[in-house]
Amino acid sequence: MSQNDTVREYIVQGMTCEHCVLSVTEEVRELAAVESVDVELASGRLVVGGQVSDAAVREAVSQAGYEIAP
Repeated sequence: MSQNDTVREYIVQGMTCEHCVLSVTEEVRELAAVESVDVELASGRLVVGGQVSDAAVREAVSQAGYEIAP
């Protein structure tokens, strides 16, 4: 990642299996300017690196069929 990139961390609700993790990962990875995506099933943790907006990440997770905890 470059010096101007940010790292955002979220908790995704509703993931129950590795397929869920893959769905979220694929949707978020498709966003422009995303450089890294890490999704952890046990904790629901999603870490996104790159120049991407919070709203875009939330929309991508929604498109995958899940929600980010408030």
